[in-house]
This record gives sequence, structure tokens and C-alpha cells, in this order.
Amino acid sequence: MTKAETIQKIAEKTGIQKEDVQKTLESFFLTIKDTMTSGENIYFRGFGSFTNKKRAAKTARNISKNTTIVVPSHIIPHFKPSDDFVNQVKGANL
Repeated sequence: MTKAETIQKIAEKTGIQKEDVQKTLESFFLTIKDTMTSGENIYFRGFGSFTNKKRAAKTARNISKNTTIVVPSHIIPHFKPSDDFVNQVKGANL
């Protein structure tokens, strides 16, 4: 499902104009990005958690040049779904 399809579905379910839904959704994504960029985590009960994870520095290989490179430690965003969410997807007949 694309962002446009998501906006369409939300607009149909709520009766809100598509433009307003799009502004709200964009604002939601921006809030998540800004919050995580500042180092905070976000928790949605019954849905999941957006957290920052720190990856340790490691040695890797550049196979095209046959050299060793060092990848410095860095922080990556991570999403962990709630148990309710996981069980709902598991129970779906896909």
C-alpha cells in the first residue's frame, strides 16, 4: 500500500478531505522523525515502539577492491510491533 492509497482509505473511513488527511499524515511522519532525531523514543500502546538503536563499529570488506574498511558506530531507527499487532498479523489469512 502506498501513501496515496493510505490517504484515500483514511479519507473514506473518516469522511475528512484528502488534503487534510495528507497534511495530518505528513505532520505525523515529521513529528516521528523530529522526535527520534532528538534522541527520544515513541511508544504507541497496542501498535508498537519506534526506538533508536546504536550499532557498534565493525570491520567490513569492500569486495570490489578487496580491501578492509571500518564502519563507525552509528544510530539507526528501529520499529518493534506490539504483541497485539504481531498476533493480529499472524492470525490473518494472507
